[in-house]
Amino acid sequence: MSETTTFNVGMTCDGCSGAVTRILKKMDGVTGIECDLETKKVKVTHAESVSKDAMLEKLKKWGEAAGKEVSAAV
Repeated sequence: MSETTTFNVGMTCDGCSGAVTRILKKMDGVTGIECDLETKKVKVTHAESVSKDAMLEKLKKWGEAAGKEVSAAV
């Protein structure tokens, strides 16, 4: 069964959304990624086995390198 998780990601351009998409697609069990530059949100569709914390950790690592804010959406 699939789950959907949303993250707040300080994306400012297509390069940012492309990087986020590439990072998340490498994770086993991630089946869909929707990046919205206007709202700065990333919606990830994934298997229940995919840890939300693991996804957040990968996004935060990118955010630190790129100087972007990353958090789990509430």
